[in-house]
Amino acid sequence: MTLQSQKTLSVGLGARAYDIHIGPGLLDGLADALAPFLKRQRVLVISDTTVSGLYRDRVEAQLLAAGLEVGWVAVPAGEASKSYARFAEVCDAALAFGMERSDVIVAFGGGVVGDLAGYVAASLLRGLDFVQVPTSLLAQVDSSVGGKTGINSPHGKNLIGAFHQPKAVLIDIDLLTSLSDRELRAGFAEVIKYGLIDQPDFYDWLEANFARVLARDPDALSHAIYRSCLAKAETVAADETEKGRRALLNLGHTFAHALEAEAGYDGRLLHGEAVAIGLVMAHALSARLGLIDQQTAARVQGFIAKAGLPTSPAFPSNQAPSVARMLLHMRKDKKASAGQMTFILSRALGDSFQSRDVPLDRLQDTLLAAGCPADAPAHS
Repeated sequence: MTLQSQKTLSVGLGARAYDIHIGPGLLDGLADALAPFLKRQRVLVISDTTVSGLYRDRVEAQLLAAGLEVGWVAVPAGEASKSYARFAEVCDAALAFGMERSDVIVAFGGGVVGDLAGYVAASLLRGLDFVQVPTSLLAQVDSSVGGKTGINSPHGKNLIGAFHQPKAVLIDIDLLTSLSDRELRAGFAEVIKYGLIDQPDFYDWLEANFARVLARDPDALSHAIYRSCLAKAETVAADETEKGRRALLNLGHTFAHALEAEAGYDGRLLHGEAVAIGLVMAHALSARLGLIDQQTAARVQGFIAKAGLPTSPAFPSNQAPSVARMLLHMRKDKKASAGQMTFILSRALGDSFQSRDVPLDRLQDTLLAAGCPADAPAHS
């Protein structure tokens, strides 16, 4: 079978450049896609229990038919699997399977699997090749591209990890048919993010076509994924290790990661849902600082709500994280520098920039206005 894709992008990193293939039916060409990277016929697939239950038989049969020896590790679905314990478990399983440096890991799942499997690939035997096969919209448009891998710590999200680029990314849009509506909407938050960073024309398109995307219209999905991956690929090629421009991809994430840490990665709040809230709060903070007008901030909030995403940090228990707790998490964020919190703010719709000069009182007011109670004093 020949790898067929509707669209292909390249992440330009010189000798480490790789292609992103986007289209329907790509999963059935996985064996052919892996062939250029195999020095011997051995592959380890790292997945989660949900994805494995849906696709393992199909994928394993294809790889075995191609003459490959296949190992398979499935971790529990959910953010909690990005942990020290699961990382050690997967590494040990890979070593027990007999992985060598000439072998390839396939990260087959959503963002959690991609981050975990990528970090295993970066660490095991001091570095193995791996291929990303993302199965969620969030992973397809964001986490599978760019080489950020890692796990979480009790101190915060993604604080342990490495930059380790994949050899290829296969984005099969047909895999999204099995995704829940909630997960699809969560991924759409990351799509919106790209428009808000520096693509106002794409943001306009999303406002006009979001219903088609969320209804899984193939043309609309393919366009949204392509534009998102194009933006990510260009950014990564220009700033692989996040020394400058790539930091803009964290729009909304300083708030989002604090919310996720407060939720304890227990499934109450998906990453994309936290990003949606973070986008609203970042634009509210920008308005409070006089960088954008209130109408622009309201437009962003209104669109995110229209897309069925949360806009405020209320948990199902109606116990929102306090201002003090949010600040505690934000100060531990990996983007913090010399003790200063880092935010991506907006000068206009689709014109974002990085700032470490946010007055604490304006930040506290933004958190209070978003519904975070001031149950304890927060000090600078």
